[in-house]
Amino acid sequence: MTDKLLSEASQLSLLEPVAAYKIYHVSRVSHDRLWLDNGTVIRSTFLPTLLSERQELAVIVATIGPGLEKQVTDCFSRGEPLRGALLDGIGSAAVDSLTQEVCKLIAVEAASRSYQVSSPISPGMPGFPIAEQPRLFKLAPAQEIGVSLTSSCVMIPRKSASMVIGIGSQMKTWTQAEVCACCHLNSTCLYKIHA
Repeated sequence: MTDKLLSEASQLSLLEPVAAYKIYHVSRVSHDRLWLDNGTVIRSTFLPTLLSERQELAVIVATIGPGLEKQVTDCFSRGEPLRGALLDGIGSAAVDSLTQEVCKLIAVEAASRSYQVSSPISPGMPGFPIAEQPRLFKLAPAQEIGVSLTSSCVMIPRKSASMVIGIGSQMKTWTQAEVCACCHLNSTCLYKIHA
């Protein structure tokens, strides 16, 4: 059934992957803030441990668009929850794949300047408050690709992602298991990856 749904998603153009990103120079760092060269201040206790002055921050927003989300809603409305759940999973995997490709693109660009990239960090991860999401959306710019935020910082379309990547020399990277280990949902998450 999953193969059939993948084919259907492709034929119906339910996936419209698009991303926006912009790279900024870090002009100043404190224990809980980063100042970018355009004057924007990002509050985070984690990012300053990753970056120093004269390094860079790539700000990324990506989405697969609203088509698949609408189809998922229609499936649940028609009493087809399995189909809806499978399509929803396909959408989540598609967003993940899209963000990985954007990260690879940025890594290639950074390598051309003899830099490395960090692993991606998203608002809501430990040390990076979800309240910083609106700032990232202005920096990326998310509006140009049709992604917006609700007042509670939920992305619309829902199958969207935002993240930042450090660019410089000797950037830190981590595995998904290491991210899971420091997440506040560690004890209850069904999707936790163990080392």
